[in-house]
Amino acid sequence: MIDTTSTRIDEGEERLRLEVADDGLAVVTLCRPDRLNGWSWESTRQLGLLADRIRFDPAVRAVLLRAEGRAFCAGIDVTAPGGAITGATPAERTRNYYEGIRWVHERFAVLARLPQPVVAAVQGYCLGFGFELALMADVRIAAEGAVFALPEARLGVAVDAGGDLRIAREAGAGWAKYLALTGRRIDAATALRLNLLQLVVPEAELDGAARALAAEIAANAPLAVQGIKRAVDAYADAALPAALDRVAMTAALTLTSEDCREGYGAKAARRPPHFTGG
Repeated sequence: MIDTTSTRIDEGEERLRLEVADDGLAVVTLCRPDRLNGWSWESTRQLGLLADRIRFDPAVRAVLLRAEGRAFCAGIDVTAPGGAITGATPAERTRNYYEGIRWVHERFAVLARLPQPVVAAVQGYCLGFGFELALMADVRIAAEGAVFALPEARLGVAVDAGGDLRIAREAGAGWAKYLALTGRRIDAATALRLNLLQLVVPEAELDGAARALAAEIAANAPLAVQGIKRAVDAYADAALPAALDRVAMTAALTLTSEDCREGYGAKAARRPPHFTGG
């Protein structure tokens, strides 16, 4: 695993890029289009660092979360260094995964709990961790061709960043289970119907529409905007912390399971997996 204590982002190693514009917008861009912006431990570390910078910047009144290339984020980058967590025993490895996932939740929470509202602009594949990241935004806009899914169960692992919980909050428990238990993909029109998106636009209009919405929010009174966000989140997320701890434990158990090894092996070999429950 990466050094979680580092506060540096070395040149050429950026997973995300931060730009603060004159109109009060902080633009956070996923910038590994050649990897379909695949997510990693390092991506999580950088997300937390950039969110910390945004939090206390008085010039920032709203945040635009976007991505370069043909995908918002296609899920975990299994080729990223430091991806596997080790341990001297199976129990220690499970414990280490549990703490690692809890750390991811804490870093994601820095984004989700920013005082400034976050608008996500989604194009192309928005899968797994990518879908979970988008769901942490306050408002989501997608291009017409965007595709969403939580495919983790097909790989033998749990949904580990709380995306299924946020779908349950927005669309209801039945839809959360339907999507997470099957791993099925849905298009932008379906995501809009399920209240997982607030707006769908042609792909050529995505960046402009998202920036305009974020700028509209940024132009409003900051104390009012931030107070509204805190009040709505306090109501909508009342049960989230305890549920996320269950998510972390389930993720740790599944990530160290034989089914996880089988799921990823089957995907690499392009064959159906044979899960045994072990």
